[in-house]
Amino acid sequence: MHLHHFRAAGVSVLLECPSDALPAILHWGRDLGPLGAGALADLAAELRPRSDQTVEVPIRTALVPESRTGWTGLPGLSGHHHGEHWSPAFTAVTYEVDGQRLTATATDPHARLGLTLTVELDPSGLLRARAELRNGHDLPYTLDALNLVLPVPGNPTDLLDQAGRWSKERIPQRRPLTVGTHLRENRRGRTGADAATVLFAATADLGFGRGQAWGLHVGFSGNHRHYAERTATGRTMLGGGELLLPGEVILESGQTYRTPWVYGAYGHGLDEAARRFHDHLRARPGHPPAPRPVVLNTWEAVYFDHDLDRLLDLADRAARVGVERFVLDDGWFLGRRDDGAGLGDWYVDPAVWPDGLHPLVKRVRALGMEFGLWMEPEMINPDSDLARAHPDWILRTGDRLPPPARRQQVLDLTNPAAYAHIKERLLALVAEYDLDFIKWDHNRDLVDAGSAAHAGRAAVHAQTHAVYRLLDEVRAARPGLEIEACSSGGARVDLGILQHADRVWASDCIDPVERQDILRWTAQLLPPELIGSHIGSGRSHTTGRRHDLAFRAATAFFGHYGIEWDLTSLTDAELGELAEWIALHKRHRALLHTGAVVRVDDTPEGVRAHGVVAPDASQAIYEIAMLDRPATWPPGTIRLPGLDPDTVYRISPLMPVASHGAEPAWVSGRLELPGSALAAAGLSVPPLFPDQSALLHLTAVRQDRDGFST
Repeated sequence: MHLHHFRAAGVSVLLECPSDALPAILHWGRDLGPLGAGALADLAAELRPRSDQTVEVPIRTALVPESRTGWTGLPGLSGHHHGEHWSPAFTAVTYEVDGQRLTATATDPHARLGLTLTVELDPSGLLRARAELRNGHDLPYTLDALNLVLPVPGNPTDLLDQAGRWSKERIPQRRPLTVGTHLRENRRGRTGADAATVLFAATADLGFGRGQAWGLHVGFSGNHRHYAERTATGRTMLGGGELLLPGEVILESGQTYRTPWVYGAYGHGLDEAARRFHDHLRARPGHPPAPRPVVLNTWEAVYFDHDLDRLLDLADRAARVGVERFVLDDGWFLGRRDDGAGLGDWYVDPAVWPDGLHPLVKRVRALGMEFGLWMEPEMINPDSDLARAHPDWILRTGDRLPPPARRQQVLDLTNPAAYAHIKERLLALVAEYDLDFIKWDHNRDLVDAGSAAHAGRAAVHAQTHAVYRLLDEVRAARPGLEIEACSSGGARVDLGILQHADRVWASDCIDPVERQDILRWTAQLLPPELIGSHIGSGRSHTTGRRHDLAFRAATAFFGHYGIEWDLTSLTDAELGELAEWIALHKRHRALLHTGAVVRVDDTPEGVRAHGVVAPDASQAIYEIAMLDRPATWPPGTIRLPGLDPDTVYRISPLMPVASHGAEPAWVSGRLELPGSALAAAGLSVPPLFPDQSALLHLTAVRQDRDGFST
C-alpha cells in the first residue's frame, strides 16, 4: 500500500494507492505540513473509513467509486457488455508518479476493461483529475456514465452553486447539506446560463474571506453533471463528469473514452478558492497576452442596419476615444436582415457590401485598430441556401426537426461534409480579412440532437468535440487570432471552452446593476481579463433602466474593457468623458488583469464592494457601489481585505466621487493608513445615490515594520 502526499499553495492531497484497487483520496484540503513516511502511515490509518453496519469490511471510496466495494452511492462507472460486466472490479493496478501528478493504470481482467486515472495538484493548489476507459473485450461496451469524485473532509454544512437564465446568469444559491444527493444535470448541449459552474460544500461561516470551501467544476461545454452526496455514515463527496445521452458512447474493441477534466478548488473563503482557478489559468502557455485591447462591438450600436457610412463614422469615433479592436457583429452575411435567415451562408452579402468588408476593414486598420467579426458557425437557419441544399446537415432525431429556437437549428458538425464546408468558409473569411478576432456565438440549446450521418444516434458528445477541433483549426490557421466564447451571452462559460477560446462574454445584459452580480460571481471561476466587460448605452437594451456613464464605466472597469454603444449619437462632451474612462482603464489594466480578486464580506445595506490587489500588494483598486437605498444614513464603513497588513497605503479616488453629503476624509487623497487598519476598521462609504459607485486607488508609501519608503 503506497501513500503519496502532494502539497502546493496551502493545499494537501493524500492519495492511497493499493496494487489491487483504484486510488482513493484520503485527504484534500488544508495543508498537512511536511510529513515523513511514518507520520503519513499513521495519518492514513486514522483517515481510512471504518466498518459500518452494511458490510463486514470498510467501504472504500475510490476516485471512481465501485459498487463491488460495498459502495451504495452513485457509481463512478456505469456501463455494460450487452448486459454483462455492469459492475467491474479493477484489481490489477500500477502507478507512476511524476512530480505532483499521479497516473494509475488499472484493469479488470474478467471484463477486459482498462481504466487510466490521472490526478495532479497544480502549483496554484488547484486539483484536477480525469479518467480514460478502454474496452479490450470483443463485445462493444455501452458507456452510460464515468464520473470522478473528490471526498470532502470534516463536517461541511452547506452547499453553494449557481443558477440563472438568459441575461441574468450566475445567481448564487445556497442550501443545507443533508443526507442524499444534490444533483445538477445539464442537458442543454452547452454549458447553460443555469449551470452550477462550481459546486461547493462549505462550512456554515463561509464568505469570500472566511470559512472553508471545497468546490468542484466540470470543465466541459456539452452535457454534464455536478453532484454532492452525503451518506448515512457522514461521508461527503463531490462528483461530476460528462452527462452521456443513451447510446451516445459505445466503445468497440480497442476504443477509448476520456472524461473531461474535473477540477477541485479548496479555499479558506471563496476568494482563495477562486484564486486557484485564476492562477491556474494565468499560468497557461496560451493565456491571452497583456494588455487586453479595448473593444468596440457594433451590436447594440447598429444591430442589423449595416450602413457603410454610419459604420465608418462609428469607427472614427471609436478610435477617437481610444478603442483598439473594432468588432462587426451580426448582419454582414448573405440574406441576414434579421435573425430569421442566413445562418450557414457565410459569404459577405453583396447587396449590403458591394465591395465586401474591405472599405470598413481598411479604415479600421488605418485608424490603428484591430478588426474582428461576429459568427455563429454551429447554427443554421432553415431559411438559408445551406439548409435548402443540405437539409440532412441539421441535427435531428428520427424524421422530425427539433423545436425551433430563435428561428434556427443546429448544424451537424459530426457530419464530415458539413464540418469541411464550415471550416472552409471560416478559413476563407479569416484569410481574406486577416481577422484578429472572432466573436463566436451559439444561440440555442441542443434539443433532440441526433445525427443523420450516424444513424440518428445522440450527438451532443461528438458535436462538442467537433466544435473544440474546429476552434483549434481556425486558430492554428491564423497565429494571434483570438476567439470569444459567446453563447446567447454567458451560456458557455467553463474551463473546457477556455482551452480553445480566449475570453467569454459573461452576459447579453450589460445593465450595470445586473452586471455587478454577474461579474462578481463569474469571478468565482474566471479572472477579470477573460471576461468581456462593456460600457453600454445610457438606457439598457435588456432592462430599460437608465444609468450615468460613470456608473456604467466603473462597473465594467475591471474586466476586458469594451463599448457596446452607438457612439455616433454622442456629443463631443460625452465622447470626451468616455475617452477619459478608457484612458484611465489603460493606465491601470496591468494591475486589473494580474492582481488578486477580492470581494468584500459584510458590506452595509445596499452596498457592494470588490477590488483587485497587485501580486506584491504594492497597490490596489476597489469599487464601492451603492445599489439600493439603505435604511440607515450615513451608509457606514467598509473593510478592505487583501492588503499587506504592514504596509501603509495612501488612499485616493480614481475619479471624482459624486457623493451627496459630507465626504469621507479619504476623498481628499491625503489619507494614509496601514493595511491592518483598512482590513480591521475600514473606510467610510461615501454618501452616494443608488446606482452610483466610487473607485479607490491605494498605493504603498512605506512599510511600518522597517520604516522605508516604497
